[in-house]
Amino acid sequence: MGDSSDSVSIDIEMTPLGGKECLVKTSKGSISVFVCGDQEKPALITYSDVALNYMSCFQGLFFCPDAASLLLHNFCIYHIDAPGHELGALAISSDAPLLSVDELADQVAEVLDFFGLKEVLCLGVTAGAYILTLFAMKYKECVLGLILVSPLCKAPSWAEWLYDKVMLNLLYFYGMCGVLKEYLLQRYFSKELRCGMQGAESDIIQACRRLLDERQSLNVMRFLQAINGRHDLTERLKKLKCKTLIFVGESSPFHSEALHMNANMDRRSSALVEVQACGSLVTEEHPYAMLIPIEFFLMGFGYYRRPPFASSSSNGSNPASPSSHSCIAPELLSPESLGIKLKPIKTRMAVEV
Repeated sequence: MGDSSDSVSIDIEMTPLGGKECLVKTSKGSISVFVCGDQEKPALITYSDVALNYMSCFQGLFFCPDAASLLLHNFCIYHIDAPGHELGALAISSDAPLLSVDELADQVAEVLDFFGLKEVLCLGVTAGAYILTLFAMKYKECVLGLILVSPLCKAPSWAEWLYDKVMLNLLYFYGMCGVLKEYLLQRYFSKELRCGMQGAESDIIQACRRLLDERQSLNVMRFLQAINGRHDLTERLKKLKCKTLIFVGESSPFHSEALHMNANMDRRSSALVEVQACGSLVTEEHPYAMLIPIEFFLMGFGYYRRPPFASSSSNGSNPASPSSHSCIAPELLSPESLGIKLKPIKTRMAVEV
């Protein structure tokens, strides 16, 4: 990564959610980053799926009190929205070049340069998980660990490619129409949640529909085109040495892809958690199923949950850099520690004898 002063500037607008929204100008165009927490703390960066932003992708997880005591206690969160996916975004000019997945990963590196971040943990969902995995492959020295939710790692199958082409045509000719929203909801959520109880649509689905209405269809097209043109990362997965925790809903259309990814990673540094009766967007549909696995994962880096009623500034100290820690805690691999508390959930990890 180069000197940020050559390519990045910033505009800051305070928001009512306790953070600040930063519009970072990179060599690949502007990108919105919502910064939440004390910037003296270690960094956790997030990246959302197609047509989502940090609010519609991560609020279910980060609004859990237990998640706040674990994540906000230990980290400053940098929510990176895909270009043009932030709240209130204007349509990106048609003259702006389309970005490839590699350019989107490079853009993440420029964001880190601007904020002066040397080492980060990453949390990405589906398309965002692909971008952050690619970023970790290109900038190995910057990424300590990956938490991936229903990730992509292979080139699109013919079925997915055609499915995405249909969505691209709908976006181009009709915008964020009803049929397209149904396609996207199928991508994110399980059938059980979409159908609801007694035919009544859940609050999560209704909220997601409203948020999708706010997206600029041409901006969504650009991100979807980039993801539809992605390349296969399988051969490079074994060389990815950072610790990786993968979540996937068993009803996710990308379930088999998550299994493929886990099977092709170094078995000493990756673990898979499958959540039953859940779609791709585990962060919204079953966020509580993520908490204990994430806690054990972070314990391997030396992080810990804030004790109840303890001040976040206790002793005036911040969590230390986790560079010297390299293990996933053994408890993460214990079905007993997970299954009793989080049913239905299961973990998979190859264990060397």
